[in-house]
Amino acid sequence: MPHTLLGISGALRSGSTNSKLLREAARLYGDATYIDADLDLPLYDGDLEDASGIPQAVNSLVMQIARADAVLISTPEYNGGVTGVLKNALDWISRHAEKPLVGKPVAVMSAAAGRAGGVRAQTMLRTCLVPFRPRIALGSEVGIASSGSAFDEKGQFLSERYAASLAALMLALKADVEH
Repeated sequence: MPHTLLGISGALRSGSTNSKLLREAARLYGDATYIDADLDLPLYDGDLEDASGIPQAVNSLVMQIARADAVLISTPEYNGGVTGVLKNALDWISRHAEKPLVGKPVAVMSAAAGRAGGVRAQTMLRTCLVPFRPRIALGSEVGIASSGSAFDEKGQFLSERYAASLAALMLALKADVEH
């Protein structure tokens, strides 16, 4: 039975290179069902939570994470860190009674317009994930620089070096899922 991969993109923009990176990761992973997470969530607000509880969109995201065999997270780098939309999603997930990321295999990656490829955002993301206690896949660090020109019209890498790095990370993730 194929694994289920949930992709969480730190960018909401249509045509996001981080969303492309997640789909390319799923393709290189191999036999898997890939699902895009929806991060169109309200801003975390303790008063909203107290008045109305956890929003349905957050419950849906938490259930998607819980059902997935592994989670792929890709973030652009905004001002040296993760995006607000990604941090907001993590804040909401942390408030849920179910803790879907505990022990969950997770692969972290980034795509950015700059020459560092978003690696500072990855460092921040890894720090933000510590309280969730996922199993972060150890493999090649995948940071796609000048990401606007890194993919062909099918959304696949133009660079064999990037493809090899991402394939190595997906092999590490798959080994973790099958462990």
